[in-house]
Amino acid sequence: MFEHLRETIRQIPQEPGVYQYFDKNDEILYVGKAKNLKRRVSSYFNKSQKDSAKTAILVRKVQSIKYLVVDTEVDALLLENNLIKKYRPKYNIQLKDDKTYPWICIKNEDFPRVFSTRRITKDGSKYFGPYASVKMMYTLLDLVKEVYPLRTCKLNLSPKAIAKQNYKVCLEYHLGNCMGPCEGKQSAEDYNQYITDIERILKGDIRSVIKSLTELMNQFSDQLKFEEALDVKSKIESLEGYYSKSAVVSPSIHNVDVISMAKDDKSAFVNFLKINNGAIIHGHTVEIKKKLDESDDQILSFALIDMRERYGDESREIISVTDLSDSFPHLKFNSPQRGDKKALLDLSQRNAKFFMLERHKQIKQVDPERHVERIMETMKKDLRLKEWPRHIECFDNSNFHGTNAVAACVVFKDAKPSKKDYRHFNIKTVEGPDDFASMEEVVYRRYKRLLDEDEALPQLIIVDGGKGQLSSAMKSIEKLNLRGKITVVGIAKKLEEIYYPGDSLPLYIDKRSESLKIIQHLRNEAHRFGITHHRNKRSKNALGTELTQIKGIGEKTAMDLIKTFKSVSRIKNAELKDLSEAIGPSKAHIVFDHFKDKN
Repeated sequence: MFEHLRETIRQIPQEPGVYQYFDKNDEILYVGKAKNLKRRVSSYFNKSQKDSAKTAILVRKVQSIKYLVVDTEVDALLLENNLIKKYRPKYNIQLKDDKTYPWICIKNEDFPRVFSTRRITKDGSKYFGPYASVKMMYTLLDLVKEVYPLRTCKLNLSPKAIAKQNYKVCLEYHLGNCMGPCEGKQSAEDYNQYITDIERILKGDIRSVIKSLTELMNQFSDQLKFEEALDVKSKIESLEGYYSKSAVVSPSIHNVDVISMAKDDKSAFVNFLKINNGAIIHGHTVEIKKKLDESDDQILSFALIDMRERYGDESREIISVTDLSDSFPHLKFNSPQRGDKKALLDLSQRNAKFFMLERHKQIKQVDPERHVERIMETMKKDLRLKEWPRHIECFDNSNFHGTNAVAACVVFKDAKPSKKDYRHFNIKTVEGPDDFASMEEVVYRRYKRLLDEDEALPQLIIVDGGKGQLSSAMKSIEKLNLRGKITVVGIAKKLEEIYYPGDSLPLYIDKRSESLKIIQHLRNEAHRFGITHHRNKRSKNALGTELTQIKGIGEKTAMDLIKTFKSVSRIKNAELKDLSEAIGPSKAHIVFDHFKDKN
């Protein structure tokens, strides 16, 4: 019944966000929020939902699903509220009084008041929020009033009004809740310093809040005011889970568009957000196929025109990482570096990236070969290769204070581990901890054997290490006359630098690139595989030492015993016939008599 939605649901990320259900006419049926989008949306299409008749009717009508990823559950709650008010979906609960979430206002006036409100007035006042939790907002307001003595009256406290001396301090002054600016007992400079601190707190500087509260709590404790100290402590605990800054809405942002892009070699994924009255009212992502290697500016310009026509948009400000003012001289383009607009741009970029990753997963499942080809093309481009690296091998060395030196070679084919082709090497010609010489030995042995057996050579060899290990590997490659036939690179762990033979400057690949992730996977696999072999070898050698001290028992016999009995203690307690089956009767008598005499 839901086959047409199954693939969409499978690709939804496990992130907080908002989901929207649409019917066959592309009309919105339902808007919901979720801490985990994938889990929540999947739950609607489980058999258990048949218990709810209304939900079953809704699910039967769903023809398409869209979602928007956000940073936190609070953001999801706020965005859901905005979308429900905008579209009034049939299956969502509608609030009759249409109340909005509250804000904290710092009034634009002399000696500003700080109070809660549900109405935003464009008079120069500053608004912080909105707050999905009213309790949290009042906790914050109580904190502000406790730490900073602010006025609560609505008097006009202009310098001229105060100079007339018509005001008298009220009860709040006598209670210590106000410093009496109405009678000139507090300067505007001191009061405005309070306001500056409060703004920092409301912007999410929780450390300052906790520090102030802790000092206040200690002060109450020193004065033996334990009830007050306990009350402040409860406020500290409430604020530990507080998240005051929402990336979804800001009252200062009105009639603005946000556009961003993620891309791979064949497609661009453009996300568009429309902001109106401080809230996201549209969110949409499209895939645009590249035809003639179009530039980022060309792709974004094409997408922006399409989106603005689709939504009948007349916004004059566009938030984007790219300045398109040459193509749109009548629009103002903004590339913010911080603040609320930067948070919206980051949110848009995240959604573009999620959409791209979702498409990649779909292609991987539906058309695996196309998925491999895309990765191969990306690696070829990033690493400046002549051909696709379908066969990659990576080397890593391991030793413990120069003993039990080993090396590992792992093999990836079509960007996936080919574990049957992994190989271990025990270092034979190098004494002591010499990684360079060890690398030279294993690379020579590996490709000498492949050449002798006429096996396929890799297109790319990766050496775990910097210039030294790379130079050592190249000595063997040259001895085998393979230079120029195989690309060899080294990867340095510190900054993930890629080194090429004879090139003094490293190549830095984008940290988010699939190429770097595959190289890191290779390097980590080689390290894991080598360390496992190294530990096993050390363990066997340690176990075998006591056995090889027995006169007449060599290393091979000791290893056979360990392989059969797994530990020396089991060998000590073994029956003669069991020892005989493992190593023959003559040596079995030697081992049996040795431990019998010892006991």
